[in-house]
Amino acid sequence: MHKHTIDNFQSGLVWFRRDLRLQDQHALFLALKHCAQVYCVFVFDTDILNPLPRQDRRVEFIQASLVNLDEHLKKFTQSSEVRLITLHGSAVQEIPSVAELLEVQAVFTNHDDEPSSLKRDSTIRGKLAAKGVSYFDFKDHVIFERSEVLNQTGKPYGVFTPYKNAWLKKVTELDLQSFDIRPYKAKFATLKPAQLKRLPAQMHGLEDIGFELTNLKELGVHTGIDGGEFLFKDFLKRMDLYNETRDFPSVKGPSYLGVHLRFGTVSIRELARTALERSRAGSAGAAVWLSELIWRDFYAQILHHHPRVVTKAFKPEYDNIQWEDDKAAKKLFAAWCEGQTGFPIVDAAMRQINSSGYMHNRLRMVVASFLVKDLGIDWRWGEAYFAKHLIDFDLSSNNGGWQWASSSGCDAQPYFRIFNPTSQSERFDPKGIFIYRYLPELKGLGLPTLHTPWLAEPMELLGAGLQLGKNYPHPIVDHAKARERTLMRYSVVKATKS
Repeated sequence: MHKHTIDNFQSGLVWFRRDLRLQDQHALFLALKHCAQVYCVFVFDTDILNPLPRQDRRVEFIQASLVNLDEHLKKFTQSSEVRLITLHGSAVQEIPSVAELLEVQAVFTNHDDEPSSLKRDSTIRGKLAAKGVSYFDFKDHVIFERSEVLNQTGKPYGVFTPYKNAWLKKVTELDLQSFDIRPYKAKFATLKPAQLKRLPAQMHGLEDIGFELTNLKELGVHTGIDGGEFLFKDFLKRMDLYNETRDFPSVKGPSYLGVHLRFGTVSIRELARTALERSRAGSAGAAVWLSELIWRDFYAQILHHHPRVVTKAFKPEYDNIQWEDDKAAKKLFAAWCEGQTGFPIVDAAMRQINSSGYMHNRLRMVVASFLVKDLGIDWRWGEAYFAKHLIDFDLSSNNGGWQWASSSGCDAQPYFRIFNPTSQSERFDPKGIFIYRYLPELKGLGLPTLHTPWLAEPMELLGAGLQLGKNYPHPIVDHAKARERTLMRYSVVKATKS
């Protein structure tokens, strides 16, 4: 499973990052296998944290998940002396420094293929080497990574379906096998008195790292290993119906495991193994959910092979498009961000992300298409907004999704396919349950007018206590006209291709 030849060491350090669990954690398993003693550490990395707002649901999710990880560590080892060390500072300084303090011979961690993370890890590897400390990293976040799934000419796939077929053909029991740490329980190290003096006495709280509580608890977000396990068990009862329920935002259709996959509080191998077994047993829901997990791998390998997608279109000709970016465009963008576009499904979705850090997947496509193809605004603006607000934000998937919606990405929808927000609303929230939940100002409007308040008769608006332009906006764009403008805007792509 791994390409490293690993010696045996007296002591090693496991650096936790996107893998906040004990069971089936690749780096932890190999550290325990090859070291007589193993320390566990997490760094609240100031290089990542400093630019963030002081209230950030992700940071709170991570901190709560670390508390849970520490509890599991104590329970697993049956020792209150074994603990997860947390540090606060730049990882580039902290990891070499703690490796020296703990006198370890090796640091073990799992891959993080985002460009900035690769740069950080390369620097740390060099600093550790200068101190004579080995550095090992492993695949843990996806089933297949980097160049593991290539086409017959040895090139990476740029279209999802052939990639998925190759993925399914390649996958074996070994790829999905769990890394069992139970035989190595006794190898977790306890800190010596001299080390204790130089390390934080306890786990960092949110306030210790300069952050404040968000509404995470009120939202009922399940954190940590326990939260991931609870949600997965809950989804198992619904997985077979996933294909029928996943597109309707008012229905409990999705797994809600996105944030747990992002921070590794669940194992991707366990999820994919379950989905594959059920899919092979004839479950259509499991087959569609497995596809979603394969999309994660697909987008991760796109980012690995084409890191330029972070700032540029996957298809270069799409960077010739002239996006709106004047004062009027900025005003339209602000209306989109605030859920004030006058299109109820778009507004409800944007208010969902603003109030909870989550957005239903179908709605991610609807609001992205609206921003890019109705308002003519650069997909990168929307991508950055999602990156700031989504609790399950993952660079490769978020970038892939936005480039898909703007038609500039790999295997994207064709540029002339433009979602109609009204028909999307009528189709996927037919009873308006989702819209009513997030737009209480429309509660007096009946169906079908709820989907198109601007078409309501004056008496209906009066009865609903609604004044368009006052307590709910007029549509900020005419969809039919916007569609024409988009086809014109995208004509440069056609010109480049011909």
